[in-house]
Amino acid sequence: MYFCCLVMVLRILLLPFAGLYRMITGLRNRLFDLGLKPSVKFDLPVISVGNLVAGGTGKSPMIEHLVRLLSDKYKVATLSRGYGRKTKGLRIGNSLDNASTLGDEPFQFFRKYNDKITVAVGEERALAIPNILHVYPETNVVLMDDAFQHRFVRPSFSILLSDFSKPFYKDYLIPAGRLRESRGGADRADVIVITKCPTQISDDTFMAMESEIRKYTNKRVFYSKIRYGYPVPFGGQQQTKEKVILISGIANPESLVSYVKSGYTLLKHFSFKDHYHYTLKDLEELNQFSKANSEAMLLTTEKDMVKIDTEQFKQLIVQMPLFYLPIETEFLKDGEDFDEMVLSIFNHADDK
Repeated sequence: MYFCCLVMVLRILLLPFAGLYRMITGLRNRLFDLGLKPSVKFDLPVISVGNLVAGGTGKSPMIEHLVRLLSDKYKVATLSRGYGRKTKGLRIGNSLDNASTLGDEPFQFFRKYNDKITVAVGEERALAIPNILHVYPETNVVLMDDAFQHRFVRPSFSILLSDFSKPFYKDYLIPAGRLRESRGGADRADVIVITKCPTQISDDTFMAMESEIRKYTNKRVFYSKIRYGYPVPFGGQQQTKEKVILISGIANPESLVSYVKSGYTLLKHFSFKDHYHYTLKDLEELNQFSKANSEAMLLTTEKDMVKIDTEQFKQLIVQMPLFYLPIETEFLKDGEDFDEMVLSIFNHADDK
């Protein structure tokens, strides 16, 4: 109770600064709307996946859903900023790259889909796309990750994600909340996807959420959840265990923790900041804790796995019972309609 009151007081104190932030972001968006800031439209389909808030809403699982949907028929390129990487400028993934050179999520795409897609990172996406097309002219579609506020490129189709437990219509502008721009920005999207939903949602909850969303946009709303796969070994053991030592470096680990608790006995959660770069000291401490709790396995996310499963830590991880949890986006209903909406942009492109 005391903590909630403290949060409310702090939010009230920060509202004037949020008002200033609203003016700045509102002016920026208005300049784009009027064409006074340049915005490029490309001939090939460009699909944007993003959100209104700072923090995790399930963008990577959505990008992977689109890769699986499109890559059998089209030549797909993903384009991310490459947050947390130690390189600058445009970089197209190759065999010499790792999470430090591409960023953890783009490197995750590269490791998983390297034989199917092109993975690129670059801060200036309006410049990056022509360069991708120059190197890979066979590219049919570009998937822009975390690009809702990146208005220098006008997407063919824009997907806005919002976390079920923290919907954008209940949030406030930075610094009073997590919104990067005002709630009305949702109307720029072609579809809204409420992510990380529980498996069962009542009709009343659906209606209440859509009623709130309709205050800002009339675009179609879909609902998805995270589907966790079976733990995959990448350390020194192949056999899973009932007890878990959880390791995560993600923005919102609540749903992950909830899932682990529902199926395993959680001994301890080592929670690091989002996009955390693991050190040798971290792995040594995890190894020591694991040895002291030999009845448990070390479980992490796929995003964290690509930063742990490296040459730097090779001698340690072969001693450790390390596993990662693969995840996928799964729609609660009307998933076929969502896929058809995405595929329809290629029909429109063909008609031009």
